[in-house]
Amino acid sequence: MLFNPSRDEARHFLIESWRKHGSHGKEPMTDLEKMTAAVLMRHPEYHQFLTPDYLDRDWPVEYGETNPFLHVSMHLAIEEQISIDQPFGIRALFGELCKVAGNEHDAQHLMMEGLGEMLWQAQRYGLPPDPAIYLDILRNKLPKQGG
Repeated sequence: MLFNPSRDEARHFLIESWRKHGSHGKEPMTDLEKMTAAVLMRHPEYHQFLTPDYLDRDWPVEYGETNPFLHVSMHLAIEEQISIDQPFGIRALFGELCKVAGNEHDAQHLMMEGLGEMLWQAQRYGLPPDPAIYLDILRNKLPKQGG
């Protein structure tokens, strides 16, 4: 299991998971590799980048580019958060966001915005990521109740 992989290790893992998926069962896959392949299946626009040719490429956000490796990694992080309900309450918020977004995948994209914002704030202020900020950002994506 990858606890704190380097950029290259994480990218290799994603590429290898996709390669194994393409073997159509001829190579065994771990549960995490299967989960990764399922996320990748929902993002055909990234399939072209799942080769070693793209290990060193950068996708500058300043140019409006989305880093496919980061995007998929954030999906995996969110799926893990939901599965263990950490931070506490994230699973229930995900259920509410599914109603807002119309499906689980788009709900995860809303969550990704919140996760990214929390991480940006932590980096900007030199503080550890604050789950309370993340949960507040997600709550603000829900329709206002009452009044």
